[in-house]
Amino acid sequence: MKLPRRCSRLGSLLLLLLLPVVVLAKPVSVTLETDYGPIEIEVLVDAAPISAGSFLAHVDASLLNNGGFYRTVYPANDNGSPKISVIQGGLLPDTAGLPPIDHETTAQTGILHRNGVISLARSAVGSATGGTFFICIGDQPSLDMRGGRAVSGDGQGFAAFGRVTNGMHVVLKIHRTKINTYSEDTYTAGQIIDPPVRILKAYRKAETAER
Repeated sequence: MKLPRRCSRLGSLLLLLLLPVVVLAKPVSVTLETDYGPIEIEVLVDAAPISAGSFLAHVDASLLNNGGFYRTVYPANDNGSPKISVIQGGLLPDTAGLPPIDHETTAQTGILHRNGVISLARSAVGSATGGTFFICIGDQPSLDMRGGRAVSGDGQGFAAFGRVTNGMHVVLKIHRTKINTYSEDTYTAGQIIDPPVRILKAYRKAETAER
């Protein structure tokens, strides 16, 4: 038996009202004030809650203040394969951060390593913290899950959690910074900036008016 069209529409409306409401977390804007100028980052807390949460925890605890960008990688000095272009920074060596977190793959989050994307540096799976990160210069698909840039041969890629919304010219300037020091680690040899380009302050953009 066919229901009258009005009843059918009413039933559809009631069904929509009964469905659970999904509230998506809004991206959080973070500013990194550096020696070379500000870098503004959109932190995608909904897509990558674990990685984004650790980064924001470091920001909120002022742990990134007086940190810096200390590594620049480009094809001519890259000791890994496939070749990449990134800058790496955050906590400086011998600076304590918050505990490591579970790894979020790009397959889980859907955030791929495109130009301007920010991601967590790591060694083994589960070793990353929001206190050490890198920013992509150009698209870097080898850093995605199963992308080929293996760490310990695990194929899990890196945990991307946001993207630069303003200040890529600052990122590029850091990327072009002259390499000034030797590294005992053969993997990072020829990539170390010393002294680092300082992160003077790191804070949520909403706090700008208060500072």
